Amino acid sequence: MINLFTFILGTVIGSFLNVCILRWPQDQSVVKPRSHCPQCGALIKAYDNVPILSYLILKGRCRACGTSISVMYPVVELLTGLFFLLCGLRFGYTLETLKYFVLGSGLIVLIFSDIKFRLLPDQVTIYGTLMGLFLSLKVWVGDDSIRFLISLNQHAQIFFERTARSLADSWAGNYLGSESLYSLLGSLCGALFGGGILFLLGELYYLLRKEEGLGMGDIKMMGMVGAFFGLKLTFVTIMLGSLLGSVIGVIGMLFFGRDMKYQLPFGTFLGIAALILALAGGPILHFLFP
Repeated sequence: MINLFTFILGTVIGSFLNVCILRWPQDQSVVKPRSHCPQCGALIKAYDNVPILSYLILKGRCRACGTSISVMYPVVELLTGLFFLLCGLRFGYTLETLKYFVLGSGLIVLIFSDIKFRLLPDQVTIYGTLMGLFLSLKVWVGDDSIRFLISLNQHAQIFFERTARSLADSWAGNYLGSESLYSLLGSLCGALFGGGILFLLGELYYLLRKEEGLGMGDIKMMGMVGAFFGLKLTFVTIMLGSLLGSVIGVIGMLFFGRDMKYQLPFGTFLGIAALILALAGGPILHFLFP
């Protein structure tokens, strides 16, 4: 029953994510006005707003005017439900699961916003980064990269230990132990690395091609992913996202007549890669960095 509830919760969240996908890139409120048909303006009744089922019952058409409803709506709801279910099965029902619920919801908004509008809304990327940093205080972020880097420098290690002891003796001691501090540093470094590496790649592309290759949305998106993942998994996300983008780009050129100048929604591929690694990142890291 808990798994069924998790799936249903995911579809309900997915229904709200559809609103975010359509409105945030256009700087519209997700609260007002109520959900309505974009063609005739008729308000959508509660019984026509049941995730997935309403779309099937209405055969993908508005009850009032018969206009076709985008298949994106049930796809987002189903994808969110499945992701929530897989998170519950993978991590159990813990704070780590909640962390990936938050990340997955943000990624799904970014994936479909990039497909539909070629925009990655700040409401997700900026606030998502802050949420990732906050959650790192309670849910471990990283792969011991930060611990290893600090151990290489005696002065850095002494400074870190003194800082951890000072925090433990202050009001922050209720929230921050040395492990939480390592986790927060891992989250912060992941965010700086994820955003920084894409910024440098974008600048290099501009120097070589004299045209913009990566937007600030992609950079901020990887800052958010890095805040949840830490250094190594953020690096793998960029590699996997680039691979997916390259494969789809080649397929587009071979079978759909696209040329080299066609701009693929890179944020979509980064988001797909991050969703995969949210569920399978541990085994993949163990394979790549034994």
